[in-house]
Amino acid sequence: MGVLKRFEQRLEGLVNGTFAKVFKSEVQPVEIAGALQRECDNNATIWNRERTVVPNDFIVELSTPDYERLSPYSGQLGEELAGMVREYAKQQRYTFMGSVKVHLEKAEDLDTGLYRVRSRTLAASTSQPQPPHGGAPAHGGYGYPPQRPAGMPPMPAGPPPGAPGGAGPLPPTQTRRWIEINGTRHQISRPTMVLGRSTETDVRIDDPGVSRRHCEIRAGNPTTIQDLGSTNGIVVDGQHTTRATLRDGSRIVVGSTTIIYRQAEG
Repeated sequence: MGVLKRFEQRLEGLVNGTFAKVFKSEVQPVEIAGALQRECDNNATIWNRERTVVPNDFIVELSTPDYERLSPYSGQLGEELAGMVREYAKQQRYTFMGSVKVHLEKAEDLDTGLYRVRSRTLAASTSQPQPPHGGAPAHGGYGYPPQRPAGMPPMPAGPPPGAPGGAGPLPPTQTRRWIEINGTRHQISRPTMVLGRSTETDVRIDDPGVSRRHCEIRAGNPTTIQDLGSTNGIVVDGQHTTRATLRDGSRIVVGSTTIIYRQAEG
């Protein structure tokens, strides 16, 4: 069972079903949970082969009506969301610099049903947190593009736990890989990345022409893409295929969605 599904089931049993009534609106908790997962993926920093650091302090900005409706449950909801982030990080072998916290805030510029996620890496032993990563307003869908110069991953506020004195040799040069969907970057920080319409995939694509588990990108030398028995198949650089090698700039079409594969050294 996926992390989001378990989170949804736990939420259903809270406060005698009160959450179920409160969340009969455009902003659903499972959508926020999915956005937090993607915020981790988009802002993951690879320290070495054994350690990938992700943000641990999250702010979910809501419209005034949504915030007023959810604020009475913000404490309990924040704990559940933080627990979901920890579970997801364990599954993906991510590391935090400090305790995981999720806060709800009101944003005057958002309309009902829209939300925005910001994050930062906050070390437990420092009072100088990393500046937050901003996200564009979204409505129950995927994608929160990090607001930083292209190609520059976020740097944690301090060394990872266990690093001697915070010093040591820099990790060897590695190939960075990511995909871009409608201008949103999704970093490939694990050996495989599954794309599809299901909320349990690594990257959810909200497209009726996309299967629940549509295809899988396998990072390596070379990086490849594999169709997972989808209904409509995949097109890579203009060719219908079930498996293809990806190069920097490769165009992948699934359903009516175009995906750009990118890679760079360093």
